[in-house]
Amino acid sequence: MNICCLLLAARSPDVFGALAITAAALLFYVYVGYPLLLAILGLFFRRPRTKTGYTPSITVLIAAYNEEAAIRRKIEQTLSLEYPADKLEILVVSDGSTDRTDEIVESEPDPRVRLLRMKVRGGKTNGQNEGVKQCRSEIIVFSDATAIYHTKALLYLASHYSDPKVGAVSGRYKYFDPEDSSSTGLGSVAFWNYENMIKRLQSRIGTLTGCSGCIYSVRRSNYVPLWPDACSDLVQPLCIVRNGYRVAFEDRALAYEETTKNASQEFRMRVRVATRGMRGLLSVPQLLQPWLHGWASFQLFSHKLLRWLVPIFLILLFAGSAANLNVTSFRLLFAAQVLFYSVCLFNLLFPLHRRWKLLGIPLFFCTLNAAALVSILEVLRGHKFTTWDPIR
Repeated sequence: MNICCLLLAARSPDVFGALAITAAALLFYVYVGYPLLLAILGLFFRRPRTKTGYTPSITVLIAAYNEEAAIRRKIEQTLSLEYPADKLEILVVSDGSTDRTDEIVESEPDPRVRLLRMKVRGGKTNGQNEGVKQCRSEIIVFSDATAIYHTKALLYLASHYSDPKVGAVSGRYKYFDPEDSSSTGLGSVAFWNYENMIKRLQSRIGTLTGCSGCIYSVRRSNYVPLWPDACSDLVQPLCIVRNGYRVAFEDRALAYEETTKNASQEFRMRVRVATRGMRGLLSVPQLLQPWLHGWASFQLFSHKLLRWLVPIFLILLFAGSAANLNVTSFRLLFAAQVLFYSVCLFNLLFPLHRRWKLLGIPLFFCTLNAAALVSILEVLRGHKFTTWDPIR
């Protein structure tokens, strides 16, 4: 998208043309300008990699609902991680599971593994709140039952807590498509590589304002109990930043997760995550006041609010270019958009991604932004997502 060409060609655009130009500029900033600005600022900041060796006590807290297919492997894999055995425990919070999840956890002979069963299903965040009350460790690591950690992930996360100013540390997602068949798989992989790059730069310059949900940690003394419908991996770090502590990013602490199987699964998951995230951000309005939290506010506006508004910008861009087809640059832009969306629709109806994998990226982009648009509507109508069902 060439913003300069648009500005030169549309010398006297109508209202729709002006809106299209504005939308194009905002889209450019969200996806290119902001990361580029971070990269430039990052040149002036250097944070040496932390060295492993600091090993406070850790509890890996796994919130689970009907995870009988994954929970045994998760427990065994966590126990095999490189970390002092006497400083590691596992707490599985079963959110009213109705399958064999509880039975499998209770059958584990290692005394470091404990089960907390929630009699009434209250959702992931509620389970985490109750689980933290039962933890005895200095550091709590929040994990999903399906996430597989790098063997040294806990050592890498723990190393940051030698700095008393660090209140939370996020690890890094690494998605994979095991059957190489997901229509949005390659898009999901590309998107999270892009997100991890931004997180790395944010952490280098100052602090994160959001963590990776399946691998993030909090100093127990910094943990803030959240309401059940809060998106914990966003609101928890925001509360920590609000309280004057730093949230660090550790890209060596990897969590491997499978991508969703298709666009429908991805869409449903994204609607739930984005709705909870929007409601969560609105719950800490102080962080949106740049005179109080300058850098954090800038990040939230650039990387959260504007990102969630991308579907609105896309609609304005489409409508504005359609209303100015008499202008060559707008006509070409309109044709490019029609072609882009047609490819996405065609790939949704027919599995073209199996032959041309790159087609999964545009479909993921459209799925992500369609979910954001629905999430805006869900927030406006007061809809809350408290409980969840595993997507397999």
